[in-house]
Amino acid sequence: MKAQRQSAPRNRIGARISDSSPFITYALIGVTAFMFLLQWIPGLGVTSAFLYAGVYSDPAYGAFEPWRMLTSVFLHSTGFIFHILLNMYTLWIFGRMLETMLGHWRFLALYLISGFAGSVGVLFLADPRTAVVGASGAIFGLLGAFLVIQRRMGADTRGLLVLLGINLVIGFIPGVNIAWQAHLGGLVGGALVGLILVNTRKRQQQAAQKGLLAVLSAALIGISLLPAIL
Repeated sequence: MKAQRQSAPRNRIGARISDSSPFITYALIGVTAFMFLLQWIPGLGVTSAFLYAGVYSDPAYGAFEPWRMLTSVFLHSTGFIFHILLNMYTLWIFGRMLETMLGHWRFLALYLISGFAGSVGVLFLADPRTAVVGASGAIFGLLGAFLVIQRRMGADTRGLLVLLGINLVIGFIPGVNIAWQAHLGGLVGGALVGLILVNTRKRQQQAAQKGLLAVLSAALIGISLLPAIL
């Protein structure tokens, strides 16, 4: 007589409750901190090798290096220490909550898609010669996804809306050297991922969820290639 295998219990978003240790969050913080240390080593040229600007998405400028749209997410300004501290603190706060809520691979997909979407925002809304670094696009994506999920679950999101509004407005203040384009792109990308996850959270919808995330990723990649194609 065969014993029946019981599936692990899942939370309201569809993630296994047993997947509670947010090791992806800690790994992302660790990788980002390691890259930041490498940026300080003279002669390595880590910042210049992995930062992003619109020129790297258009062969007309002489350098077509689209992978920078993602690598730049793991770099930060070496001239402003609070850049990495604030981003990693926000990742530590919201990352642990979201990873526990979504599960490991969903959370990693959310972070990477949001970071890439932030670079897409920079590509189309910023001067192509303006170089950017930082995880802000990915962080705003986490906030966007958290807002969508919380609203769908009926939670009070007024505090989060105020936090998002303040941070978005700061990016538009003259003289403040913040890539609001990355914030906006990441926010939209994260909100879209949140919509997909919250509307496909049933067990029988997992294949559709993966497919929709793949479609969203492909769409962002396709949009990012437009300057090279047109």
